[in-house]
Amino acid sequence: MKKVLKIVVDVVAWLVLILALLITVLVFSSDRNGGVPSLFGIMPMTVESDSMKPTFKKGDLIFVKEIDDVTKLKKGDVITFRTREIKEGSIVNNTHRIVEVVNENGTLTFVTRGDNNGKNDDSAVSAGDIVGKWTEHKISGFGKVMDFLRTKTGFFVCIIIPMAIFFLFELYKFIMTISEIRKPRLTEDDEEEIKKRAIEEYLASQKEKEASAESAQDSEQKNTEAEK
Repeated sequence: MKKVLKIVVDVVAWLVLILALLITVLVFSSDRNGGVPSLFGIMPMTVESDSMKPTFKKGDLIFVKEIDDVTKLKKGDVITFRTREIKEGSIVNNTHRIVEVVNENGTLTFVTRGDNNGKNDDSAVSAGDIVGKWTEHKISGFGKVMDFLRTKTGFFVCIIIPMAIFFLFELYKFIMTISEIRKPRLTEDDEEEIKKRAIEEYLASQKEKEASAESAQDSEQKNTEAEK
């Protein structure tokens, strides 16, 4: 039972470490990639609005794949692209569906629309603004978790602490292993001698008990005779 429990604990510890490392890579890669995390060309993104509902909704985590050839994109594909917010002047990522592919003298642009919107987006998307194509995979509601993990508090609670616990656990196992190695190993003769002494001590204790019982019995008998 102890052996099975040890194996389970080891597996859980390694799974936690692997998950923590993956999230760490995603967090740091987002800092180097304009706020978009990327792992082997796959970018997990949090949906920020309901413009694509019911395909996916605000708070979902979607997975977008980098594309090398925009000419392969077609009507109906869902793409993530960079756009500038007029009011704030900042660059944001939108994920909408292609409703038309426009080819003007070999230059491609893409007309997009959110599935939940009543009209096309104001501006066509140029090839250079395309971030990637949606893989049609999502995790409902998990985007909020990813956003939390990217905060300092989330990173500390969900990454730093589990990794610290893992390394302390491994350090404890290492110390215990070293202690076991340094313990003097008994030879067969030593083991036989220990068994022999244990048997002798047991027999001696039994004799003492028997002697005490006989002594008590003799005393009781003498007292009885004296009363007579």
